[in-house]
Amino acid sequence: MIDLCADIGCKSINHYGEELCGDHIEIVSPDDSSTVVVLSDGLGSGVKANILSTLTSKIISTMLAEGLSLEECVETIAATLPVCSVRGVAYSTFTIIHLKNNRTAEVIQYDNPHVILLRDEKNFDYPKTKMNIGGKPIYKSIINLQENDIFVAMSDGCPHAGIGLAYNFGWKREEIIEFMETISCAGYTAKTLCTMLIDECDKLYGSKPGDDATACVIRIRKREPMNILFGPPYNRDDAERMMSLFFSKEGKHIVCGGTTSAIAASYLNKPLKATLKFERSDVPPVAEIEGVDLVTEGVITINKVLEYAKDYLGDNEYYEHWCFKQDGASQICRLLFEEATDINFYVGRAINPAHQNPDLPINFNIKMNLVEELTKCLKQMGKRIKVSYF
Repeated sequence: MIDLCADIGCKSINHYGEELCGDHIEIVSPDDSSTVVVLSDGLGSGVKANILSTLTSKIISTMLAEGLSLEECVETIAATLPVCSVRGVAYSTFTIIHLKNNRTAEVIQYDNPHVILLRDEKNFDYPKTKMNIGGKPIYKSIINLQENDIFVAMSDGCPHAGIGLAYNFGWKREEIIEFMETISCAGYTAKTLCTMLIDECDKLYGSKPGDDATACVIRIRKREPMNILFGPPYNRDDAERMMSLFFSKEGKHIVCGGTTSAIAASYLNKPLKATLKFERSDVPPVAEIEGVDLVTEGVITINKVLEYAKDYLGDNEYYEHWCFKQDGASQICRLLFEEATDINFYVGRAINPAHQNPDLPINFNIKMNLVEELTKCLKQMGKRIKVSYF
């Protein structure tokens, strides 16, 4: 049986002229076998909408994660949300996707555009059961998951895109499905898929959105281990043990750093082939060792990867900088962000004498901080991380 996992990506654009987004997404994983994703759209836009959607998503995700029933969640929402002084209602729509063991998905929808499910790169019309809870019509679905299933949840700012501009009646759901079918076959991550969807909405709005627009994409995929070696061990006698553990692990292997590469080459009894081909001026060139999937320079390259990782978690504006280029940082980004689900870091704590020059902005603490910050970013991407120090 294939061990599946969920790749989750989200992106929003604000109503033109508003500082805050009226939509909110909350993701909670109470344990390794359960993930609750809630997308909420607050009434109107701006501060009030932001408060409504944030309260709704946080209350629902927390209660469902604790095992409470949907009825209790909806009743709590109705009793908790503040009432809008202008319209006289406390109103916030929501979409819930509850993944259980990454084998089944419980989808609950109230007044948001219905979730799109792509299966085998085509729209899949999953069954829906209509319920009435507290006078609210709510649709519930139980779906058995398959590898490469893609869920697309969105606020109504997506189908409203282009009203009066590109389209008379907005970007219809059928047209959004066609757009997502076209790009889903390329193997993009969930983050990239929702970025492409929201960027298209922004274009249709003429870069002046008439509503908050949010998308959350969940891509079901098999687990993919990855191993990265960064820096030589503090004690030279530990090199053999470090290399043995690193190369015994399943999955691809990335080696970062000049001294580290030399140790790896010696352990494998293979030559280290350096290159002087600079793909870009700010990232040192890669090297080659037979038996290693990628060999790069250390601190400068990893610092660039961290820069891209922070952007990836935000607006994902640098995607085109690393999605196809062959420099070391770009290749590491593709391996860690797009391919890997489980990442093992093997970090050497040796102090590099070359980094002790006071004129250089590199020292031991910076190296350790890079690892700490990068692993934190990767965890936010939903990766399983294990760090071993030597």
